Amino acid sequence: MKLSRRSFGAVAAALALSAGLGACGSSDEGAGGTDKVNFGYIADYNGASLLAVADDQGLWKKHGLTAEKKVFTNGPLQIQALGTGDLDFGYIGPGAMWLPASGKAKIVAINSLGNADRVVAQPGITSIEQLKGKKVAVPEGTSGDMILTLALQKAGLDKKDVEVVPLEPAAIVSAVSSKQVDAAGFWYPAISTIKQQVPDLVELAKNEDFADTVSFPTAFVAGNDVVAGEKDKAEKVTAVLREAIQYRYDNPDKTVELTAELLKVPADQVKADAANSKALPLSDLDTYTADGTIVKWLNGMNDYFLGAGKLTEKTDPATYYTGDLFTAAGK
Repeated sequence: MKLSRRSFGAVAAALALSAGLGACGSSDEGAGGTDKVNFGYIADYNGASLLAVADDQGLWKKHGLTAEKKVFTNGPLQIQALGTGDLDFGYIGPGAMWLPASGKAKIVAINSLGNADRVVAQPGITSIEQLKGKKVAVPEGTSGDMILTLALQKAGLDKKDVEVVPLEPAAIVSAVSSKQVDAAGFWYPAISTIKQQVPDLVELAKNEDFADTVSFPTAFVAGNDVVAGEKDKAEKVTAVLREAIQYRYDNPDKTVELTAELLKVPADQVKADAANSKALPLSDLDTYTADGTIVKWLNGMNDYFLGAGKLTEKTDPATYYTGDLFTAAGK
């Protein structure tokens, strides 16, 4: 049973996004720029907030660009679209970081640190150990998959000890709400929707449980051919992202409002979603690029993906994080 992948939270939104928001990818109002950019995003705060800021602040036009925005329900689908040339840039969460690490794309900017992922279970299940032999839904290749794997490992289990049910986000909302599955590796804000139907839903694990060993960065990515063959475009887009990153940090409430307008959902819903991520100022991202902090984050991701079987060998983050491009775009 498969439906859409990572989408914005509420059931109405989750069910409508593929049809409704999929049609709302739009060109920036500042048409007349010299380069058109096909930009993918996920319809949640992490995935859409910088694009909402760029639209409102006229950043595309300022840097000689027009942007055609296309909504996706997960990061892996965007990586595929980058590979076929249907997208130039896109957004991924931590669960898809193994794809650039395996050479499928380049990370051009770190976006935020995520804290929205949970392992949730039906009332009466009080520990990860009690999931043994039970049905656990997960959107494969996403941060929901990642949080489940980490939680099982910490409990001395692995995926073979549970009955993994691969589903996409809208289907997980339905399956957990109707008690077709016992648990799920999933994320906010969609979990809030489930809680409307299952108010006693139990949270068994969260990102913070693994903060000592793993960070959960989200990122913007570009096609390999774009970075290698369209340097001017890559520099312009990265400059847009840099300005939007700082605006978002300086104006969190306004950014929530702008993101809600882009996604056509209530602002309080976006505000709740924003609370599950950590926005970083531009100065920190520049410092973390220079001092190796981001490389440390990505190496932590690589260690996880090696253990989870997503990667067969460890990859140097310098081969896929274009830190020099990111910092140079600010000069």
